[in-house]
Amino acid sequence: MGEFQVHRVRFFGLVPAGVRCLAWQPRGDRLGLARTDGTVEVYNFAANYFQEKVIPGHEARSVEALCWAGERLFGAGLSGEITEYDLAGLCVACSVDGCGGPIWSMAVNSSGTQLAIGCDDGSVKLFQVVPGGIQFEQNLDRRKGRILCLSWHPLDTHIAAGSIDSFRVLDVRSGQTVQRIMVNYHVKKVKQECIVWSIAFLSSGTVVTSDSFGRVQFWDWEQGTLLDSHTVSNSAVLSLAVSEKEDSIVVGTSAGATYQFQLLPVKLSSEEKRWIRTKPFHYHTHDVRAVAHSSTALISGGLDAQLVIRPLMEKMQDKGYEAALRKFTFPHRRLVSCAREARLLLFQFSQHLELWRLGSTNGTGKDGDVLPLSSMPEHLVQLRSKGPEHIYCSCVSPCGSWVTYATASRFHLYRVHYEDDGVRIEKIPKVSKLLLPAYQLQFSSDSSSLFIASARGSVHVVLLLEPGGCRHLHTLQPPSESPEAVYLLALSADGRWLAAVSGDWAIHIYKLKRLKHHCTVPMYSCAVTALAIHPVTNDLVIAYSDQQLFEFSIPEKQYTDWSRMVQKSGLHKVWLERDSPITHITFNPKNPSHILLHDTYMFCIIDKSLPLPDNSALLMNQCILKQLPESARQQQLHAFKICKKFQPLLFADLLDEKCLVMVERPIMDIKTQLPLPIQRKKFGT
Repeated sequence: MGEFQVHRVRFFGLVPAGVRCLAWQPRGDRLGLARTDGTVEVYNFAANYFQEKVIPGHEARSVEALCWAGERLFGAGLSGEITEYDLAGLCVACSVDGCGGPIWSMAVNSSGTQLAIGCDDGSVKLFQVVPGGIQFEQNLDRRKGRILCLSWHPLDTHIAAGSIDSFRVLDVRSGQTVQRIMVNYHVKKVKQECIVWSIAFLSSGTVVTSDSFGRVQFWDWEQGTLLDSHTVSNSAVLSLAVSEKEDSIVVGTSAGATYQFQLLPVKLSSEEKRWIRTKPFHYHTHDVRAVAHSSTALISGGLDAQLVIRPLMEKMQDKGYEAALRKFTFPHRRLVSCAREARLLLFQFSQHLELWRLGSTNGTGKDGDVLPLSSMPEHLVQLRSKGPEHIYCSCVSPCGSWVTYATASRFHLYRVHYEDDGVRIEKIPKVSKLLLPAYQLQFSSDSSSLFIASARGSVHVVLLLEPGGCRHLHTLQPPSESPEAVYLLALSADGRWLAAVSGDWAIHIYKLKRLKHHCTVPMYSCAVTALAIHPVTNDLVIAYSDQQLFEFSIPEKQYTDWSRMVQKSGLHKVWLERDSPITHITFNPKNPSHILLHDTYMFCIIDKSLPLPDNSALLMNQCILKQLPESARQQQLHAFKICKKFQPLLFADLLDEKCLVMVERPIMDIKTQLPLPIQRKKFGT
C-alpha cells in the first residue's frame, strides 16, 4: 500500500441537521427528505440509495411537510408558503401563500391532482396541482385549533385532520366536517392535552392516529368509536406511515424507537384480522420525527441526523445484500476542499466557511506512531455568509490565495493575503451575476482559472486576474441542451481537459484550449458519485453509485484496456455490497498505476499493476493484513489495498507523494453537541 505521513484532522465541527420529514414517491423509487435547517434532499433507491439531489436550506424557510405529486415535489412550512422544488435546477421553482398562517401539515390525494394543507388558524385548504404550479381551489370547514396532520381517504372523498385532543373527518365535496372524535373521551380525569401528531386514513374506513400519550389508536370514523389502542411508549409517538397495500404500519417515537404494526389473522386460516405490534427497532438516539414505508422497507429519520432504511425480510427475495440495514448520516458530496501547495483546508458549514492551516512535524517514526507537532493547526479565517440563504458550494485554490463560495442568489470571490501579523481577506467586487446559479466550484491546478458548474448543463470559465479581479471568459455548453444542473467537475492537471457531470448522469468532456466540446462518455445506468482525471495519462476514472469503476481515455475517446478488463472480470462481491458511495478520487503522480479513493468508512489504493481479487479472496483491512505471516500476505496480494482506520471519513487527499490528509468526524463528537434525548430507564437503575 505504501507508507504515508497522515494528517489526521478532527477539528471540522460539522453537525448535520436533523431529519424533519420524509416523503416516499408513490409507484417510484425516490425518497424526499427535509432537514430542520430547511435543506431538501432526494435519495434514489434504484441507484443504490444515492443522494442525487440537494437543495440548500434557507433560514426563513422551514419545511414541516413534504409530498410527491407524480414526479413533482412540494414542501410547506411555518413561513405559510407552499413551495414546489425544481429538481432539475436544484432550486425553488415557485411559492404560493397558503393564506392561513404557518402550515403544519400537507397531503396529496391518490391521483396527485390536489394538495391539502393544514394551517395554524384551524383551516384545511385545497389547492389544485396544475402545470407550472398550483391554484387555490377551496376552503374546507374551519374549526379552532391548528391542524397538525392530514390524510386523504384512498378514494379522495374525505380528509382526516388531526389537532389537539381531537381529529375531524371532512367531506371534500361539501367541505363540511362530517365527524369529530375526541381522542381522550374514554379516559377519565385527563388534565393534560393530547396532541394528535400523525394520522392515516385507510381504504376500509379505519383512521389510525398517533399521539403525545404514546398511543397508536384505530378508529371507526363513521361510528365514531375506538376499535383498538396500543400504548407503545411512555413518550410521544411523533410519526406514522402506512404501506401501499395497507398491511403494515411504521411509527416513530420521541424516545428514538420505531415500531412496526402488521395486519394479521386472529387465528390460522381465519379471515378476521387485527393490527398487531410485531417488531421494535432502536436505531436512533433522539426523536424520530419522520417515517416512511416503501414496498420493501421501513424508513426513519431522527433529530440525530440519521436516515435509517430497514428492509423487511419477508418482502425480500434475496436475503443477502439487498436485505442489509443501511444508515446515512453524512452528505454524499464533499464539504471540504484542500489547497495542496499551501497546506490549507477549507471547511463548509451551512452559513460560514473556515480556513485552516495544517500542522507540521519534524519527527520520524515507525508505522502507527503519533508524531509530535512542531507547529499546531491554525484557524486562519472565518467567512460568514450574509443573508438567510445557505452555502451550496465552496472551494479554495491550490495556492491558497483564492476562496470562493456560492448561495442560491449570490456568488462570492475573495483574495487571501498572508502577512506576518495575520491574514487579510479582500472581496473581489463586481463579479458577474451571469455566473449564477453555481452548484460546484473548481480551480485550475495553477490557480489561474475558476470553473463554475451551472444550470442546464453549462460550465462557466472565469479568468482570475492579478492582483485581484476576475473576468468571465466563456460558457461551455453540451451539444444538446439539458434541463439538469451540473453537479460534479474534474480538471486535468495540465489544464487541457474538463469533465462535467449533469443531473441526467451524462458526462461531457471539454477541450479547454479551444473551449469546445470534445466527447461524451457512454451513458451508464447509475449516478456518478466521483470522478478525476489522471495527471499523467489524462484517463478519466469514474465511480458510480452501484460501486462500479470505469476508466475512460479522453484522448482516444474510449474505455481503457484496464477498464474493459475490470468489467469483464467483475469487481469483488464485498466491494460491490458497500453502502457508502465513493466521494473523492485522486492520484499519486509518482506511482501512475495507483488510484486513491475513499468513501465514509474506508480509504483505498487500487494498484492497476496487480491482479483483481476474485470473490474467494479477502478484501482485508491493511491493519489486519499486517498481522499475518509473510506467506499468508503473499496469498492475499491483489489490486485493492483498503484501510479502515479513519472513520467516518469526510475527506481524504494526497498533499504530496508521501503525505495524506484525512478529515474525520466521529459520531460521538456529533452526539455531544445534540440536545439531550429523553431519558430511558435501564435495567438495574
